[in-house]
Amino acid sequence: MRTALVHWVKRGVLQVRNIMRKLLPWLVLVCVAALPPVLSADTVVEEIIARVNNQIVTRTEYLRSKDQLKQEAQQQDPANAEKIVAERDKDILRDLIDQQLLLEKGKDLGITAETEVIKRLDEMRKEMKLESMEDLEKAASGQGISFEDFKQNLKNQIITQQVISKEVGQRMSISKEELQQFYDEHKSQMEQPEQIRLNELLVSTENKDKTKDASADESAQLAAAKAKAEDLLAQIRKGASFDEIAKKNSDGPTAAQGGDLGYFKRGALAKELEDKTFAMKPGDVSDVIRTKQGFVILRVAEHQMAGVPPLSEIEPKVQDAIYMHKLQPALRAYLTHLREDAFIYYKPGYVDTGASPNQTGPVETTAKDAGAKQLKKKKKKLGIF
Repeated sequence: MRTALVHWVKRGVLQVRNIMRKLLPWLVLVCVAALPPVLSADTVVEEIIARVNNQIVTRTEYLRSKDQLKQEAQQQDPANAEKIVAERDKDILRDLIDQQLLLEKGKDLGITAETEVIKRLDEMRKEMKLESMEDLEKAASGQGISFEDFKQNLKNQIITQQVISKEVGQRMSISKEELQQFYDEHKSQMEQPEQIRLNELLVSTENKDKTKDASADESAQLAAAKAKAEDLLAQIRKGASFDEIAKKNSDGPTAAQGGDLGYFKRGALAKELEDKTFAMKPGDVSDVIRTKQGFVILRVAEHQMAGVPPLSEIEPKVQDAIYMHKLQPALRAYLTHLREDAFIYYKPGYVDTGASPNQTGPVETTAKDAGAKQLKKKKKKLGIF
């Protein structure tokens, strides 16, 4: 269950999600620390290592991000984990500051993400086949995951993605000339084997009745399962959406995704299934097929031939590749701009690798200094520092 919950934290909320996972590792992994409560004079408080306007970054948060980086690197590439950590470790504070800047910008833009959070949680509940949101919360608590922290992480993720999409992504354009040039320059990387993408709809015949008399009507259960599969197939062939029928009726683990099984190259399927499916065209639906699990209906969502596909077939993928290539410097420039409009302080010994020489930091001054009024005006919203 924990794996499923973590998986949902990392799932894409917007199309830009996959891009941002590479650019800003903190996007999903960092919990935003709450402001510390009022404590007695003799209590040791959390160490604050950075302030971004009125928000803070704590040492605990910083160390948690370092540990998370190590875990991610180990999962990503165990053989080169130390190298990955060495390359990214220096940017941890930068990424935490980036997050605070984007969340604050989200507030300025009126982005709350409340509706999106509810929608995502409900999708998660359905995928995990839970009856209610309370069940989802219990599942999280049972695995030692704070449901409130989980929701806050998801909310922060959605807000930052929407800010990036609105403020950076939507302002970028890709011309036909750029598409063609990128395609021509990267043809060798677009070589692909013949493969198909399949969707399944499974009507299970596994006996869920554990009573002694469960085997007595096995033939009747098989007949009922086959009849149900045939009826669903008839609905699909009359024009019903395969994805929707699968979501509502499939007993397979991919039901929530419309039965999406992913891609299969030649040799990956049983010979009988390969012969049937590779002879089908995109959109074709198979007859009802008997398997060990039950009765299955397969749909070929895509059929990619071997070689370099024409640009017309992969234009969306090429656009995504160009978008990701252009987004990184554009996002960095945008975050630099946000820094210059903010007040950022970090303790000596810590480094913000994204700092701008034009941003405002702590400046010791007196009321007589010429620039004092201007600096005071910029600090107006900061409160106690």
